[in-house]
Amino acid sequence: MTIVNECIPYNYERTITDLYRLISKYPYGRIESIGRSVLGKQIPHLLIGHGSHVVHINASFHANEWITTNALMKFLETYLRAIYRGERVAGIDAQLLYENITLSIVPIVNPDGVNLVIDGINAHEAYSAFIPYIGREVNDFQGWKANIRGVDLNNQFPAYWEIERERKIPKSPHFRDFPGYAPLSEPEAKAMVQVAKRYQFDCVIALHTQGEEFYWGYMNKEPMEAKEMAEYFEKVSGYRAVRTIDSHAGYKDWFILETGKLGFTLELGKGINPIPLSQFHILYPKTESILANAMNILACK
Repeated sequence: MTIVNECIPYNYERTITDLYRLISKYPYGRIESIGRSVLGKQIPHLLIGHGSHVVHINASFHANEWITTNALMKFLETYLRAIYRGERVAGIDAQLLYENITLSIVPIVNPDGVNLVIDGINAHEAYSAFIPYIGREVNDFQGWKANIRGVDLNNQFPAYWEIERERKIPKSPHFRDFPGYAPLSEPEAKAMVQVAKRYQFDCVIALHTQGEEFYWGYMNKEPMEAKEMAEYFEKVSGYRAVRTIDSHAGYKDWFILETGKLGFTLELGKGINPIPLSQFHILYPKTESILANAMNILACK
């Protein structure tokens, strides 16, 4: 019997509940908090395995891209079950990955924003009166990308942040694209920097939507093996590999600039955000292939 139900949206509470259920059933990892969101929600971080190479995967930087949490939770259960049963994930021996890779997962970077998109305003929480004044679409919050105080978390990192601050149209808190008044002003962004430094990631994979493509370079600072990995990901997923785009201040950008190591941003699915769950059966197998193969490539180094 499976725990993860990918057919319903994963808000913060459901994510936390199922993380603990998974680790209780498959005791191969540990859960910790890497910090708190604006509204005080603990941001969960899961570590699995004990290999020398650390692969990090995150989801839901952007609130209306919550389907990435669904995908990451399903991948997590698939991987844990495969370890337990001695099976393969995307054709790769899960036990080999477990022994040679430490997998780091932050399944919901922006818990306040995700809950707003999925569940609407909680009148008992801080910022509830402020939210309607900084942008909404029609009668809901389906277009909301930011955290709860109107800052785009994936425009928060010190990788030429000043360029984004200058050219982004929102100059104050907004439901999307406002990079904040300074880099790392938001607790969620700070937590993501701290966890990368603490665990010395070798590879970062950030799950976003949409476009059926992925970005693998930044300012020519990526390592030489990034191109070869990108070509392989393109082969196993059908997604288009794009070295760079005219964008700065993202988590992957900062990680490559800071460390010179491997960083990828995956744009799952195709259409208008939020990607509907009816697309999940199409986007998930491609995601699983990339994630498992990324782990395998580093496991074999």
